[in-house]
Amino acid sequence: MINGENYKRRRKETFSDDEDSCSTDNEPKKKDLNGIITSLLLLEEQEKRDHEEQNEASNEEKSILESNHKRKTRTMLEFYTNFQDYYSEIDETDRVKRKKSRTMAASVAVAAVSQTENQSPNQQNKQSGSGQQRRLWVKDRSKAWWDDCNRPDYPEEEFKKAFRMSKSTFELICEELNSVIAKEDTTLRNAIPVKQRVAVCIWRLATGEPLRLVSKRFGLGISTCHKLVLEVCSAIRSVLMPKYLHWPEEDSLRKIKEEFEGISGIPNVVGSMYTTHIPIIAPKISVAAYFNKRHTERNQKTSYSITVQGVVDPRGVFTDVCIGWPGSMTDDQVLEKSALYQRANGGLLKGVWIVGSSGYPLMDWVLVPYTQQHLTWTQHAFNEKIGEIQKIAKEAFGRLKGRWCCLQKRTEVKLQDLPVVLGACCVLHNICEMMDEGIDPDLKFALADDEMVPEVALKSVSSMKARDAIAHNLLHHGLAGTAFL
Repeated sequence: MINGENYKRRRKETFSDDEDSCSTDNEPKKKDLNGIITSLLLLEEQEKRDHEEQNEASNEEKSILESNHKRKTRTMLEFYTNFQDYYSEIDETDRVKRKKSRTMAASVAVAAVSQTENQSPNQQNKQSGSGQQRRLWVKDRSKAWWDDCNRPDYPEEEFKKAFRMSKSTFELICEELNSVIAKEDTTLRNAIPVKQRVAVCIWRLATGEPLRLVSKRFGLGISTCHKLVLEVCSAIRSVLMPKYLHWPEEDSLRKIKEEFEGISGIPNVVGSMYTTHIPIIAPKISVAAYFNKRHTERNQKTSYSITVQGVVDPRGVFTDVCIGWPGSMTDDQVLEKSALYQRANGGLLKGVWIVGSSGYPLMDWVLVPYTQQHLTWTQHAFNEKIGEIQKIAKEAFGRLKGRWCCLQKRTEVKLQDLPVVLGACCVLHNICEMMDEGIDPDLKFALADDEMVPEVALKSVSSMKARDAIAHNLLHHGLAGTAFL
C-alpha cells in the first residue's frame, strides 16, 4: 500500500516536471511571435507615414509650382508696365536735356556773334587769316519734292495720294498743333516750318517708308526726321486725342444706339469692338510675351506683335482704344487689361451693349455671337444681324491699316515709342473719318487676325438670357434676315 502511494507520488512529480519543462520551452516561441507581429505593425505604420509624407511633399511642390507660375505671370505684366514708365521717364529726361543743350548752344552762338561784332576790323582780319574762326557746316539737301507739294496750285488728288487727306484737313491739323510744335529761328539755323514738320510725320505714317527715304523727300537729316515723327505723334496724342478720340456724351450715345439699332435691329448697342495685331521686330526683352503663335503658324515665319483694341461707332470712328499689350495675349485677356473694362466694372456701361466677336466672352455689357454647334434658326438669325455690327469695326480697322501703311509691316520705331505712334494713327483715322476723307480702293487692307474662343466663354447668366430674348425678338418680329436659311 505504501509502495503504491509512493509510486503515485513519483508519477505526479514526474508529470509536473514535464509540464514545467514544456511551458518553459513555449515561452521563447511566444516571445518571438509577438516580436514578429510588433515588427510588422511598426513597418506598416512606417509605410503609412512615408506615404503621407510623400503626399504632403507632392501637394506642397504643386502649390509651389502654381504660386511660382502666378508670380512669374504677375511679374511679367508688372515688368511690362514699369518698362513703359521707365522709358517715358527717359524720354522726358532726354527732351529736357535736348532743350537745355539747344538753349546753351544758342546762347554761345549769340555770345560769339556779339564778340565778333565788337572786335575791330583788324582783329577780324587776323582771325580770318589765321584760319581760327569756326563755322557751322550744314549738308546741302534738296527739298524740291516738298516745296512742290506745298505750292497752292499743287493738284488736290496728288496731295491726297501722298498724305491720305485733303489739303483742308492737313491745314486743320497744322493749325491745331501749331502752338505745340512750332520752333523759333536761332542764330545757327532757321527753324523747320510747322507744315513741313507735320508733313514729315504724316507721310512717314502713310507710306511706312524707311527714314532714309523720308530724309530724301523732305531734304532733312535722318535723325531729324525720326525726331520729328515722334514729336508730332506725341503732340497729336496729347493735343488732338482728347478732342477727336473720346467716349461719347449722353446725346451722342443716344444717336449711336439709334443708328446701330437701325442697322441690326438690336437695341442699346453703343459700340463695335475688335482687336488687331501690329507686327514688330523681335524685342530684346520678354521675347516670349510678344511671340504671335497664330500669325507664325499661318505665315510659316516667326512673328512678334503688339495689340490694338478699339471700339467704334456706326461711322467707324474710334471711341475707345487700348494699345500696346503683348501679342501672345488673347482678345479676352487684352480686354481685361483695358481701361474700358475697369470703367465698365465701375458702372459706365450698365444697361448697354458693346458687340464683340467670338474671341470675347459673353458678359453683362459685351454681346457676342453664338459659338456652339447645331445652331437653331433663332440663333442663326441673331448671328447674322450681330455680324453686321461686327463688320463695322473690322472694316474700320481695315481702313486704319490701309491709310497708315506703317501698321502693315515691322517698323523701325522702338517698342517703347510704338504706343505713341499707334495712338496718333488712331486719332488721324478719326479726323479723316469725321471729315469724310474717302480711302483709295487700292489701299484697302484685308485683316488676318485669328479669333480664339476664350477659356471662359460665358461670364454672366443674365446676359445669356438677355441674348436669347434679343434673338427671339429679331426672328419673331421680322427683323432677322433670311440668309441663314
